[in-house]
Amino acid sequence: MEQLELVRSAAEGDQDSFRELVKMLEPTVASTVIGMLGNCQEAADIGQETFIRFYKALKNFRGDSDVKTYVTRIAINLSLNEIKRQKRRRVLFAFDSEMSDKGSEDVNFKNQEIMNSVQNALTQLKPKFRSVVVLRLIDGYSVRETGEILGIPEGTVLSRFARAQKRLKKILSPLVKGLL
Repeated sequence: MEQLELVRSAAEGDQDSFRELVKMLEPTVASTVIGMLGNCQEAADIGQETFIRFYKALKNFRGDSDVKTYVTRIAINLSLNEIKRQKRRRVLFAFDSEMSDKGSEDVNFKNQEIMNSVQNALTQLKPKFRSVVVLRLIDGYSVRETGEILGIPEGTVLSRFARAQKRLKKILSPLVKGLL
């Protein structure tokens, strides 16, 4: 069944259709939220809240954008709200050093250290830059799609991405020097 048909069925109360949508969209939501917040309990909560909000909005979904784009926008907005909430409470991001792929226990310590450093570097970016990096590099959206999701012009996407790259390079340069 096509995504739009699944949305219509789910909006009419078909739980199986909604489960199918969640199954299809869960990897995108997870990568977006983890990219924004890090692999922490808040990310899991925001992922669940994304689908709750999506479910509540099913009847209002007009189909102007792709379902994946719509749900990603919800995930980004909720993640940004969580970041603001954490700042107000002056809570620093708690980084879970455990990699998201728990199935591979033979992961090299050095690779895990690199992954942790990259994730930590992402959390040091301002949310407006982090969201562009997550959408472009982690979720694989084009410049146009990223602009559409964030509601900003393509030029702004490109400039934020360039500034984020420059900042990440500065943050990660000691790590790169340590590997050489």
